[in-house]
Amino acid sequence: MSRVVIIGAGALGSHLVLSARNWPETLRVVDFDRVETKNIRSQFHTQMGQGRNKVQALQQAMQGMFRVKLDIVPHMLTEDNREQIIPVEGTRLVIDCTDNIKARTLIQEYCMEQGLRCLHGCLSADGTYAQAVWTEDFDPDPEGETGQATCEDGDHVAFYAVAGARIAILARRFLDTGKKDMAQMGEGHFKII
Repeated sequence: MSRVVIIGAGALGSHLVLSARNWPETLRVVDFDRVETKNIRSQFHTQMGQGRNKVQALQQAMQGMFRVKLDIVPHMLTEDNREQIIPVEGTRLVIDCTDNIKARTLIQEYCMEQGLRCLHGCLSADGTYAQAVWTEDFDPDPEGETGQATCEDGDHVAFYAVAGARIAILARRFLDTGKKDMAQMGEGHFKII
């Protein structure tokens, strides 16, 4: 069976998984982080998942609500484990929903080395901008300064959900047609490159 690897289960990745719940591919979701109280306001995580690893909590929610079983990896992606976490065999698409330059660069370099298709999703924490960029056009940007706003409050949860859904639409279109069709996707505060 083919798989889609989604790395990052936070504000963008958790909403993307929700939108991808009916895909025929196996969804492998990777994240080492834990669900904190502040995450519940902006991410697709429940009170029941508080304190648990994000992918384990997401698995519980998806199984309970939709009977969807995720292939979860509750570990940090590193140079040493990338071949196991993102296997070339059977992987049709990698979707990067991480929020730091080290992870984004590692994902981009590995996918380009292995010839894997990769879509990078990015959010501004203030709910004003999101983008999806295919890996060959992606230029990882550094994180913001210390103390900068993050995706922790619930003020922009609808924006994060829409961004996750739009990335899911673009990814599904690629999986169905093999084309990176950008038509009618770049409106308003959402940019597709």
